[in-house]
Amino acid sequence: MKSILLSTLCISCLLSSAVAQDTDSIAASFKETSAATRKNKAIWGTDLYNNILLIDPVTRQVYANRPDSAGLLQKSGSVYTGTWPVSQNIANTSVEWSGYHWAMVQLPLPKRTGDRLNLLTHELFHRAQPGLGFNTRDALNNHLDTRDGRIYLQLELAALGKALEATSPAIRKKHLTDAFTFRQYRYSLFPGAEKTENMLELHEGLAEYTGVMMSGRTKAETLQSIAFQKQRFLGAGTFIRSFAYHTVPVYGYLLAQTNPSWTRDIKDTTSLEAYFRKAWQLTIPANLGAAVTERAPAYDGPAIIAAETVREEKRLAVVAGYVKTLVTDPHTEIRFEKMNISFNPSNMLPLEKYGTVYITLRITDKWGVLTAQEGALVGAGWEKVSVTLPERINGNTITGRGWELQLNEGYQLVKDDAGQYKLQRK
Repeated sequence: MKSILLSTLCISCLLSSAVAQDTDSIAASFKETSAATRKNKAIWGTDLYNNILLIDPVTRQVYANRPDSAGLLQKSGSVYTGTWPVSQNIANTSVEWSGYHWAMVQLPLPKRTGDRLNLLTHELFHRAQPGLGFNTRDALNNHLDTRDGRIYLQLELAALGKALEATSPAIRKKHLTDAFTFRQYRYSLFPGAEKTENMLELHEGLAEYTGVMMSGRTKAETLQSIAFQKQRFLGAGTFIRSFAYHTVPVYGYLLAQTNPSWTRDIKDTTSLEAYFRKAWQLTIPANLGAAVTERAPAYDGPAIIAAETVREEKRLAVVAGYVKTLVTDPHTEIRFEKMNISFNPSNMLPLEKYGTVYITLRITDKWGVLTAQEGALVGAGWEKVSVTLPERINGNTITGRGWELQLNEGYQLVKDDAGQYKLQRK
């Protein structure tokens, strides 16, 4: 009996020590973030530091820098802890929860101080966005998953990278002109792209710019981080929702060298592309087609075009496969009632008029929780999600190839005469 009690006491001591160590490091992260936002409040004219939730996605343990209104979080040292509800998703985002608007970040935090501050201040900007007058929202840019969309985005980024490395204002201006020439040509190929790209750049681009500028990195560290993140981005599965992390931060960083308060000039109706062009007094060639043909070789254009031509053939085959399994063949269709979704923005596939396949996602709704690891199609109107046919139904737990649905009481999947499953209330 004593040995059991002693073992229990020792385990308790170890757990208490681990929790104390966790809360100490998290308290330190809150403190350094507060210092960073206070130091950089001139960027937006206010201190962005506010409510933060740090959540372990495995244990769902929550660490916050303030109490919630319902008393779900308990004080532990200088932080507040609790358990995140299973009915709520976990992501790097901003969220309304228990009486307050929070910046939410998944644990573990990055080890490097610059990366950690970049992430936390990025999400604090999202929390502050409406109050700053940026009532923006996400926008998918499906054209950036096509051959030509990807080619001219990569050429823009290549020219932008050269501008970042430029050793004189004249050379920088030349590369910036080329970058915007490639962008303008992309807009000419895809009507409406100027609007949807700007929407995402206002929403995510400004947030990432904020993170970069508040990260506390030196100039050399900033340039190294931008280059590293760009390479990661170019190796990602898709560009449709993540490109803005690599355009606005770089354009903004370059402009901040001569106009550090440029963010105070813009609002949620500003065309960032037009704003940057005007700021640098760039003149774009009238004959865009001839200009991009002439300038592309300087930015590895032939290699980019060759690689994207091969990728496009493979992409179309994958799209056809998903259309068959999630649209034309019998499948499982679940309509949304009050949906909340988390997903990987670097792993998505547009299916044209049918919507977008999110390779990994977690959806919570009145009907329960759906998790997918091999692709789920969210309708173009955000009205439903489709997955493959169920392979096993065990009470309220239903599984299929790469997905699991945990239903709440009062709901069931029903098979119709065509072999299709649909969610219904009992």
